[in-house]
This record gives sequence, structure tokens and C-alpha cells, in this order.
Amino acid sequence: MSRVTLSQWQMLAAVVDHGGFARAAEVVHKSPSTLNHAVHKLEEQLGVQVLEPIGRQVRLTEAGELLLRRARQLIESAASLEDVASRLASGLEAEIVLAIDQVFPASAQAKALERFSETYPQVRVQLHESVLNGGIEMLYDGRADLVISGIEAQGFLGEPLVSVRFVAVAHPDHPLHQLGRVLDLRDLAQYRQLVVRDSALRQSTNAGWLKAEQRWTVGHLNTSLDMLKRGLGFAWMPETRIADDICQGRLKPLPLAAGCVRVVPIQMIFRDRDRAGPAAHAMAAALKQAVEEQCLESFDSLE
Repeated sequence: MSRVTLSQWQMLAAVVDHGGFARAAEVVHKSPSTLNHAVHKLEEQLGVQVLEPIGRQVRLTEAGELLLRRARQLIESAASLEDVASRLASGLEAEIVLAIDQVFPASAQAKALERFSETYPQVRVQLHESVLNGGIEMLYDGRADLVISGIEAQGFLGEPLVSVRFVAVAHPDHPLHQLGRVLDLRDLAQYRQLVVRDSALRQSTNAGWLKAEQRWTVGHLNTSLDMLKRGLGFAWMPETRIADDICQGRLKPLPLAAGCVRVVPIQMIFRDRDRAGPAAHAMAAALKQAVEEQCLESFDSLE
């Protein structure tokens, strides 16, 4: 057991912060003698002098500065612990689990998480970057509180969040761009297609695969993007992920007769909206706000 109580450290901090026992006593609503006794008791228990008199004032000794610096961490941790307990008592979740499809705009996802952390810094977040049916499977299994997906979930009502445009692209030097004409599916089938693996364990699909002669299946959208920029294949990619690469000439849209652009509506789905806690609802609000801001920024960039 600690010989010095948290209350003693708090009273020492109050004396130092307010320049003496009298002023600190007014602020913390204790008598100056109570503060004086607490600090002297602390010194006796530690065997170290922490305050020294300077005229009518007191100041920290060198040892006192070191000890109080460490003690402030303890005081802040205790306050944070009480805040967490208060939130838990009011129904706040200790953790929320998100399954967000990798096609969701990365900048909106980052903004939402940043905004959420400002309000709920103590709530743990588990983020699963899912693909296709992966998030829906987590929803069915009860393993996710909130799912962002372009796949319909039977038995659940989703809320429209954003529509993601996919563009068929390849490196400018890819053989498909060297044909010098409008392309059709027969042209694509002769070359390697890059596909991101469905993260579902039981009901995975090959959505988007054109039965190309060659197919490389990867686990993450970023891997597919890296391979595209190396000229290793073609793929449909979310426009938000490749806008800069197209502008900089690292990727080039394929001149398809039809189907160059696909639009996928993305939904936000609660596992149980009525039973969801305040943190889950706050995360949902942060995601919606981030998407709205993302759309405005995209619009402004086109003007």
C-alpha cells in the first residue's frame, strides 16, 4: 500500500499552483492548517523535503519539483479514471467495433476517428478494414457494432452514407493503353486483373472479376494500388484513392466502350440501433459529418 495518499498529492499541487497555503485553501475549500498538515505529513512519510519557505511564500525544492511532476501524472490518471467510470455508469461503452469497407474514403474515415477521439478519448476502437461480405459477416455474427459496406444486409436497415465511384485504370505504359482504340471486355480478358480478396470467411465472392486469363488476388486495396502503379495489371479502383495518381500521370483510365465507371452506394448499418450506446451513435454521427465535409471538399476542388 502507498504511504502517501492521492489527496496529499492533490493538496501539494494546489499549494504550489496557487502560490501558498492561504490562497490554495480558498480554492480547494479546506483550511490552511489542513493543507499544511497534509504536506508536512507527506514529507515525513517520504523522508524528503518538498517545500521550502521564501519569505511569506513557499516554493518547491529540487526534489519536490521531481516528485510533483510525477505526482501530476498520477492526479491526471485518477481524474481520467473517474471520468471513465462516470461514462460507464451512464451507459457509455468501453469499446466499439467498426467494420469499414476499404473502399470507403480514407480521408473521411480519418476525420471521423479524429473527431470521435476528441469527445471519447477513453473509448477503445477496434477497426476492421473489410472487403465485400467481410463486414456483413461480422454483422451477422454480432462481432461489429457498426458496419460500413456496399453490400446489402438481410434483416438489417441500412442508412445511405455515400456513393463511391470506381474507375477502371492501368499504368500509362500498360499494353491495354498501347492498343490505341476503344476497349471492350474481350480486350480486358487477355490481361491480368488485380482483385481484392473478400474478407468474409464463409460467404466470400469474386465480385468484379471479369474471368480474365490472369488474376492476382490481394488482401488490401493499397496492395492493389501499388501493383497498378508498377504496371502489373488493371483494376477498378475507388476514385478517391486514385485521383492524385491520375492527375500526376501515374495511372490512366482505360478507354472502355462501356463500364469504365461503376458507382457503388455505401451504407451504414447498426447491429442494433436502439440498443447502441452513446459512443456508437457518436461514431456514426462523426462518419456522416466527415462524409459531408469530404463531399464539399471534392466539390470545391472541381470548381
